[in-house]
Amino acid sequence: MSESVPAVPAEQAAPAASPDDLRQRSKVVRSAKILSVVVVLLLAAGAGRTILSRMANAKALEAGSGELAKQYVTTAKPRTVDKGQTLALPGTLQGYVQSPIAARAGGYLKRWYKDIGSRVQKGELLAELDTPETDQQLSQSIAARQQAASSLELARSTLTRWESLRQRDAVSQQELDERRSAEAQARANLAAADANVERLRQLENFKRVVAPFAGVIIRRNVDTGDLIDPGSNGGRALFMLAQTDPLRVYINVPQSYAQLIKPGQSVVITQNELRGQKFLGEVARTAGSIDLATRTMQVEVSLPNKEGMLMPGAFVQVSLPLKASGAMMIPTNALLIRGSGISVAVIDAGGKVALRPIQIGRNLGDSVEVLDGLAAADTLVLNPSDSIADGDVVIPAQPKAVVAKDGPAKSAAAAGKAL
Repeated sequence: MSESVPAVPAEQAAPAASPDDLRQRSKVVRSAKILSVVVVLLLAAGAGRTILSRMANAKALEAGSGELAKQYVTTAKPRTVDKGQTLALPGTLQGYVQSPIAARAGGYLKRWYKDIGSRVQKGELLAELDTPETDQQLSQSIAARQQAASSLELARSTLTRWESLRQRDAVSQQELDERRSAEAQARANLAAADANVERLRQLENFKRVVAPFAGVIIRRNVDTGDLIDPGSNGGRALFMLAQTDPLRVYINVPQSYAQLIKPGQSVVITQNELRGQKFLGEVARTAGSIDLATRTMQVEVSLPNKEGMLMPGAFVQVSLPLKASGAMMIPTNALLIRGSGISVAVIDAGGKVALRPIQIGRNLGDSVEVLDGLAAADTLVLNPSDSIADGDVVIPAQPKAVVAKDGPAKSAAAAGKAL
């Protein structure tokens, strides 16, 4: 059975809405509608602003991408060298003639007369030796010479007698020939004895050590009483003698400059210790060939030294002014070194790139010499990127303006030249 719901009395039902409540409710509904409209309008305005911003950003991005896609490059043109350059090479001063003075005779140093720094003339006495063994050998050779002379006199007189006997047929022809042979042997023995005596007398002359040429004693290696061994190989040199006027400088010129060096060419020599002073010399001779080990050519420079300011053994710098080769030069940073070889990026009037192989010559550090593959009117790309290729379109960058402190703005290139 279902339960029955009790009935509500009429006096307990909800009271009817009053006119004020109805007006209040109407106001709330209107406010809610107005607020909803305002929110919708604000949302619509925000959405429109976002769309417009995105459209503007898309246009800016498109414009920026197009700008970034352009390749701006700095350019340069080849230049022809009209002025010769100066080649500076290190060198060491040497005496024009520099020789160790050794003793030819063996013995003891009796006395020396010249010390280091002494200027001597040719034939001037430097030292004397005491050679008792050589003296005895000379006396012995003189005695042997006298014996040979006596034997020759006896052989000659014997030969004369035997010739007279042969005329009377008292002796045989064989015996006469033997006496003639004995006389010839005695004559040869005397000649040998004479040669030995002369040799020892010449050796006696070497007891006096003299200067073979005019110069300066730059080293003395012995003192009184020292035992002197004969010869320069087995014994030490007594003195070192150098001719200091003129001096010599030997330099090694690289192969790339060898063809530009000629005998008689003037050079300038400087020494760091003699600041502000320059000494003029000239190329005396060249080796005329390239050393296989160093790929250089030896050059001898003759340097007058009448005042004696320069000393042998000093380290100097030799500057050789070279004639202009007339070759085309380009900056080193224009080179492209790849597996196919050395090339440069050349651009035409339309900005299109063409990679052109070249043949280079001398490398001067910041620039290189081009032997083939380039024309004077070509425009080169400096510092080309590794990805640059044939057909790329580039835009030559305009030099930036540099504001000078004491004047109007000038281009970077002009400012660099002014500096």
